[in-house]
Amino acid sequence: MALNPQLFPNGMPVPFVNEIFVLARDGVEFEIDKIPGTQGGTVKARGTIYLSNIRMVFVANKPVENFVAFDMPLLYVHDEKFNQPIFFCNNISGHVDPVVPDNEHRALYSTHSFKILFKEGGCGTFVPLFFNLIASVRQYNQHARAEAQPRMDPLQAAQTPVDDMMRHAYVDPNDPTRIFLQQPNSEPQLRRRTYQSHNAANQI
Repeated sequence: MALNPQLFPNGMPVPFVNEIFVLARDGVEFEIDKIPGTQGGTVKARGTIYLSNIRMVFVANKPVENFVAFDMPLLYVHDEKFNQPIFFCNNISGHVDPVVPDNEHRALYSTHSFKILFKEGGCGTFVPLFFNLIASVRQYNQHARAEAQPRMDPLQAAQTPVDDMMRHAYVDPNDPTRIFLQQPNSEPQLRRRTYQSHNAANQI
């Protein structure tokens, strides 16, 4: 996980080298715990989820205190589950391990619990694509077991082939998810190389 990753002015996440964005889903509510600098540590916000071959990124419609966006590497996500409660909206819950800076100790960072609630429309496109992609990432990067290893490079997921999965994706007409048939980034020369957001080597 990384709090407030780099975004373009339109809210789209600045991509990593070899990152391919698969979809964007508006109208979701996102819950995440253990966010420093927020009251109680838990944030709930409405916004958009972006899914790529490397990560999920939630971008809030409006900032909540110091919280604007949240980045979850797929190789660090575990215990993910699709929930269909009777009286509440469908959601995906799970845990994500933190992206620990190279010069800091893993023990200083806690695993986060997250929930993605589908408040507007169905989720028949998003849910299968999410679970298929995360399974493909784990299979292709076999050293990533069900529980992600904290020191593994999250950008290894970029090696996962996603083209075939995208060609055979089922599109649910009740799900407002937008699938990217071509990459939405208007500035392809701007690419991040590392999760260390304060490093000048992030961009080329």
